[in-house]
Amino acid sequence: MIIICGTVSIPDNELEIAAIRAQGAGGQHVNKTSTAIHLRFDIRASSLPEYYKAKLLAASHHLITSDGVMVIKAQEYRSQELNREAAIARLTAVIKELTAEQKSRRATRPTRASKQRRLNAKAQKSSVKALRGKIRRPVD
Repeated sequence: MIIICGTVSIPDNELEIAAIRAQGAGGQHVNKTSTAIHLRFDIRASSLPEYYKAKLLAASHHLITSDGVMVIKAQEYRSQELNREAAIARLTAVIKELTAEQKSRRATRPTRASKQRRLNAKAQKSSVKALRGKIRRPVD
């Protein structure tokens, strides 16, 4: 059982986990053992609430296929068990990230004091720049 939050969880039977051979360098160990994990999670067939399913299927994420299947490959570690934990952790992180509720922006207005400070700063800067000009002598 994978717990996403207090009320949402995924049963283990909804995850399809397969051990495969890892890619890349590593010598004999990599060639002989299947330590990488290939995790597949079908969003449409899952027991997630409809709100979660809709959010996940609407998101355009590189781990979610057009069929609504989330595919995660973990091969960071030399141990199959650590890679399994990493894949499950990535699954929960992606689900939390894509279903997080965005805070709505509340429009604010500047205060009277901040407007006054801005105008005073502009006047100060203007007077400093005015003093930088050429000195003109009055005509007699």
